[in-house]
Amino acid sequence: MEFESLKQKINEKLAKDEIFVDSINYYKKGNFYFLDIVLDKVGGIDLDTIVQATKKVDPIVNKECKDLDNSFILDISSKERG
Repeated sequence: MEFESLKQKINEKLAKDEIFVDSINYYKKGNFYFLDIVLDKVGGIDLDTIVQATKKVDPIVNKECKDLDNSFILDISSKERG
């Protein structure tokens, strides 16, 4: 499943915060479907920033993914630094 449109819209919404989408994955684990969105920012992202970004991303996901066949758990996280 391609999520280029979703990625573009999220990137546009978060651009002023200098946050961008690293990856989007949709998968099934056990009985549940997950939409995993990984965000990144130069210098990393702290938990408070992820919470604020989630508030901006959630309405976009609800609108763009309403036609997915299955309900899903939205998981937004930051790219791990190593």
